[in-house]
Amino acid sequence: MHTWFECKIKYEKTAEEGKIVKVSEGYLVDALSFTEAEARIIEEMKPFISGEFQVANIKRARINEMFFNENGDKWYRSKVNFITLDEEKGVEKRTGVTMMVQASDIKGALEGITEGMKGSMADYEIANIAETLIIDVFKYGKED
Repeated sequence: MHTWFECKIKYEKTAEEGKIVKVSEGYLVDALSFTEAEARIIEEMKPFISGEFQVANIKRARINEMFFNENGDKWYRSKVNFITLDEEKGVEKRTGVTMMVQASDIKGALEGITEGMKGSMADYEIANIAETLIIDVFKYGKED
């Protein structure tokens, strides 16, 4: 089970016109605690940012499932409702979970979720898919 933290990094970079601009970028980090998330994002960002940067914010991201796709350049957040039947009351019950999918566009995100859910025996519906400002995801290990 992964625990994901959304980290915001602030730093100054040189824009295409040569001006120095302040930017804020979001990343997801797989960590066990806020302290570890901060240490990991600092370590991951050191090679990519010249000069100073700061970790402006860290918050726990409630993500139930991640679908990675090397061909995707964006991250999409999706709410998926699992549908169960309450036999006592005779009504359908929907339980919402958050899933992240890496894709090039919304159509690719929908396909990624559908492909990832292929082996599931549960009934589900995709309630929404939205593009996020997440730049990259840093997880433990390199096996996936």
